[in-house]
Amino acid sequence: MKHSRIAYTVSRKNPLVWIAVVLALASAVGFFLRLRFAEQGADNRLDFWIGVFFSVLPGLGAVYFAYQLAVNGKERLFRLSLPFWLLAAEAIFLAWAFMAWYYALLITAAALVLAWLTHSVLKGTIVPHWILFVPVGMFSIGFFLVFTMISLFAEELSLWDWVRFYAEVLLSASLLLLLFAIRKVEDGKYHPTWGDRFDGRKIRSLSPIAVVGTYIMPERNQANVFFPDKLEITALEKYVREKRAKGFEQFGMTEALLAAYVRTVSKYPGINRFISGEKIYTREDGMQFCMTVKKEMTKESPDTVIKVRLQPGDTVEEVYRKYHQTLNDAKKSMELDSSLDGVTALFGMIPGVVLKFVIWLLKFLDYFGLLPRFILEVSPFHGSIFFTSMGSLGIPAVYHHLYNFGNLPIFLAFGRKYRVNEVDDQGNTVSRKYLDYTFNVDERIVDGFYYATVIKYFHKLLLHPERLDEPDMEINRDIP
Repeated sequence: MKHSRIAYTVSRKNPLVWIAVVLALASAVGFFLRLRFAEQGADNRLDFWIGVFFSVLPGLGAVYFAYQLAVNGKERLFRLSLPFWLLAAEAIFLAWAFMAWYYALLITAAALVLAWLTHSVLKGTIVPHWILFVPVGMFSIGFFLVFTMISLFAEELSLWDWVRFYAEVLLSASLLLLLFAIRKVEDGKYHPTWGDRFDGRKIRSLSPIAVVGTYIMPERNQANVFFPDKLEITALEKYVREKRAKGFEQFGMTEALLAAYVRTVSKYPGINRFISGEKIYTREDGMQFCMTVKKEMTKESPDTVIKVRLQPGDTVEEVYRKYHQTLNDAKKSMELDSSLDGVTALFGMIPGVVLKFVIWLLKFLDYFGLLPRFILEVSPFHGSIFFTSMGSLGIPAVYHHLYNFGNLPIFLAFGRKYRVNEVDDQGNTVSRKYLDYTFNVDERIVDGFYYATVIKYFHKLLLHPERLDEPDMEINRDIP
């Protein structure tokens, strides 16, 4: 499924792209200017709303086209198909408003076919992309025919009729330039398509029960499962001391658990999935670890959430370096004025009732994958896993809840070290040191057997931490 299509792109270095953007924006200005005619030239309320419809719909389509071409044309060119659906909607509305039903039916079928053809070509399921000449040409001819009809039946063309005509010409020219700017991507990699998000690829080969389960349990806290475990840390403490002796002075349990989890995700990528909008996605751009940190271990010290971005295959040393670089960046200022703190401070200035609406709007946008990328980058509720160290507070591991907002599927908490007197195989009493940790997981992303395999593998890595230094890490890709 992942290889049954091709991907297209446009380069921002291509002048044709920017000319097309300028023409589309100029076209939008023309369409919106025609709103003046809707206000002044309408004889009744119906004519007024028809004028608004024929001005706003293509105007919004032109603005959207320009924005997507400039911002997402390199990686998500498929989004440019939406303006063609808007043009099809305009054509269908015009046909049923002013033509006989049989002509309207014919135009409806043609408009839908042309929009579907554009959608399929830009999506990469129909090749070559030069087939786009058909819908672009047909929509341009449609613009001309509408203008010709107006010219024939109108006693005199108004200024606003000419404004609309030139707006349509500019839009047609912009669409035509797109055809010459498109290039096929031939790097052999997976590229996003409809249904994918900025932060994940939609999994399309799931079993029916996995697909339906997200609708039966739509909230994350309806589907969380707790996995408590304890780890005998004699070998792990020795490993930590060896790392510190090699120059990693701040190496500790957190870094060891992070490195073990990276290796676990590399082998079992299913736990790097998440759910948004009742759809299951997988992260293919690495892992995002969220963690709350303090400037100082005092009650008055402010805290913030850091996001450590790691890649499958990162070694222990790379995990250590990336974690402490992110941590040190967050602690540079006494105020901890990270990007997250700036965003939350902005939200804190909004009145409560309005803020409630803003949060609802963010949830709505997140549901459909429309949340801006910069919010996803700083949000502590969007990531692969949330780590929390109770050991630094001197308390046992907690059972932390998952957040319904965002898409964090796993919460890992680990507590303080403690000693237990046990009887060994020879009947002698020995003192062993343990570390408790708890997983709170979203059971919808993988099944229980998968989770059990993951947790056992994670546990074995920590019992034999020298395996974290093995150079050959098994890196698997998630299912299509």
